[in-house]
Amino acid sequence: MDFSKLFQYVPDNLVVITPDFKIVAATEAYLRTTMRQIDDLRGLHFLLEAFPDKNYTFEENPVRKSIDKVLQTKQVDYMDLVRYTIARPAAEGGGEYESIWEASHTPVLDPQGNIEFIIQKTMDVTEREQAKLAHQESENKFRIMTDAVPQLIYTVHPEGRVTFVNERFVKYTGTPAEEILASPTGFLNAIHPDDQETFLAKAQESFQSQVEFQAEIRLRDREGNYRWFVKKCSPVALTAGKVSLWVGSATDIQATKQMVQELLESNEQMAYLSDQVHAALQKAESERKTLENMIMNAPAIFCTLTGPEHRFDLINPYYQALFPDRELKGKTVKKAVPEAAEQGFVDLLNNVYQTGTPFSADEVHFQRKRQDTGAVEDVYLTLNYQPIYGENMKTIGVLVFGYETTEHVKLRERFQQKEKG
Repeated sequence: MDFSKLFQYVPDNLVVITPDFKIVAATEAYLRTTMRQIDDLRGLHFLLEAFPDKNYTFEENPVRKSIDKVLQTKQVDYMDLVRYTIARPAAEGGGEYESIWEASHTPVLDPQGNIEFIIQKTMDVTEREQAKLAHQESENKFRIMTDAVPQLIYTVHPEGRVTFVNERFVKYTGTPAEEILASPTGFLNAIHPDDQETFLAKAQESFQSQVEFQAEIRLRDREGNYRWFVKKCSPVALTAGKVSLWVGSATDIQATKQMVQELLESNEQMAYLSDQVHAALQKAESERKTLENMIMNAPAIFCTLTGPEHRFDLINPYYQALFPDRELKGKTVKKAVPEAAEQGFVDLLNNVYQTGTPFSADEVHFQRKRQDTGAVEDVYLTLNYQPIYGENMKTIGVLVFGYETTEHVKLRERFQQKEKG
């Protein structure tokens, strides 16, 4: 049997060198990978002549170090991944190309136990490593985006195992991500005991039918207190229509719950309005697909102002209803609502934008001037100004959130007048 021919056609990248680094043989697979001919390589010094690498001196070359280790130990040595610059032959266009390799060096001993040859086996893993890097970059981008949104984000495997939680989830619950991911019950223990059964029933039904579900639950924070959240989980089909991942979010609705409760308790005549507000909120939350949709559909006044001049960007219908005869989009507060500047509201916005300190107040009196008649109307608002942060926690705008409480204030005033009468 012609073993030299058999070696030549082994389907691996193999090259045989002597202990003094001279090339004596190589497989056809190796020659194709390196774009060389055996007659051009045989007898050359492996590292100094055949494949010099400008990134390393001969002494620091990791391939030389691996071969030296084999010469010292007479044992196979497996190298870490190595980046290598390979010269492209002139016949192949010349130049150089960067590649990533896995390599091992195996000693071949003579009858006396001395190393006669060393066989290098290599595998070009450039595409594999580039794919891993691209996947890692994609995961990093996903993590950055999920950490930026004002919601608790998580992913669940179709078998029910939690596979990811964002930084906001970890900060809220006070439980390390590793602990949540390692637990067979995920974050179930953070859910209020009275809400766990309902949540699990909805989740199991959703997983079986492969449709999204939503549930209002109470989640325990790092201090042991519970707050109300709307949890929503949707299936993601990545291959052949098969669900390979579930993506969930939890939005804090504690303030809304408290508002509804306070309205119900404050006056019996406000009960119907509170029910309407709560129903509108539930409807908006069920239809919400993104944070922008939440702002646009929330049953409260919402708008976002951008830049130091406080230019209107997102404006939901409730906010627009405060100024039905005005075009707000793209205009500054000072230009679109001049009476707001006259009454000091722009100064409040400036302070929030410049200092990053939120502002909130109940039943703020605002005198609105109608554009068509010039009449001045008294409006009462519960307001909350929150800074919007961009890169490096730099303030880029202000989120305006609140409720119109005019009817509530007027109703209270009538009750007070009636009691005095």
